[in-house]
Amino acid sequence: MINRRTFSKAVGLGAGAAAVSLAGLQNGASAATAAHQAGASAPTVPTITPGTHTAFRRLKQVKAGVLDIGYAEAGPAHGPVVVLLHGWPYDIHSFVDVTPLLADLGYRVIVPYLRGHGSTSFLSRSTPRTAEQSAVALDIIALMDALKIDKAVLAGFDWGSRTADIIAALWPERVKALVSTSGYLITNRKAQLAPAAPAVEHNWWYQWYFATPRGKQAMEVEEERLALCRYVWELVSPNWDFDDATYNRTAEAFKNPDYAAVVLFNYRWRIGLVEGEPRYDRYEKLLAAQPPIHVPTVTLDAALDPFTAPGGGAAYRDHFTGPYAHRTVEKIGHNLPQEAPTAFAQAVVDADHL
Repeated sequence: MINRRTFSKAVGLGAGAAAVSLAGLQNGASAATAAHQAGASAPTVPTITPGTHTAFRRLKQVKAGVLDIGYAEAGPAHGPVVVLLHGWPYDIHSFVDVTPLLADLGYRVIVPYLRGHGSTSFLSRSTPRTAEQSAVALDIIALMDALKIDKAVLAGFDWGSRTADIIAALWPERVKALVSTSGYLITNRKAQLAPAAPAVEHNWWYQWYFATPRGKQAMEVEEERLALCRYVWELVSPNWDFDDATYNRTAEAFKNPDYAAVVLFNYRWRIGLVEGEPRYDRYEKLLAAQPPIHVPTVTLDAALDPFTAPGGGAAYRDHFTGPYAHRTVEKIGHNLPQEAPTAFAQAVVDADHL
């Protein structure tokens, strides 16, 4: 566990944020909080057709740490907080259906753009556009501090799962409960140096592509970048019949001027091709030990996700030492919250009641 005061000195947290939420569900918030404190069973999330919602009512901005973070917010201002974290190549629209489901149950839902995405920008031109795993996690801690959120349920997939896992492992006092799609995703850089099984290496083709000048060029040319990201969607979500409008809404986030630099750094850093900033070394040393996660956790596996290992979560179960539940979502690919919003929202509610 890392002391919050030490962290604040290390990264310099921002402050100040708009306080108005998108929905005034004060009574829902009070009821949800009271029910949880009384030990009531988790409510059942209403079933929703994926794609019912296409947009957030408004976005906000807040200076936090090294960033000016763009985020969506819904639900009552004083409701229990849920922070939803997207992955790559996705954005906040992965949670466009999940968010109102949770808001209607009385949660205050915060959905931030990660660094390099959407309306999130760096406060200084001189800040290196790095994206080691601890840097992204510290961004979210800074966001919570800027919004005066002491503790929240964290839920995500892909980069978002990794980020939530790291916060739960190093700052458990900030995490009420956790939903981690694909399980324990804290990167072990040393293990990454060894070759994996051929099928696994094949799934990670873009990681190796980004290590080449050709891949770098593809990411830096906007038209090629958008085509590449869409192709990834098609490969990792084979059963998701998304339309052009759905992809294009998310692809706007990929036009951020720092997008290519952040994505390329992240994948190159994972396989040891670049080194991170010294300011994050102490955190990466802790993460290299693969710390356990003690907070209440629900892990999700998407059955059609090529990155989902067989075994029903057995490969990572030992990393979670607190109250725990696991489930596999059938006929769903990598972008689980957008493909199966009801199942994802239910996992959030269930984790909060473990």
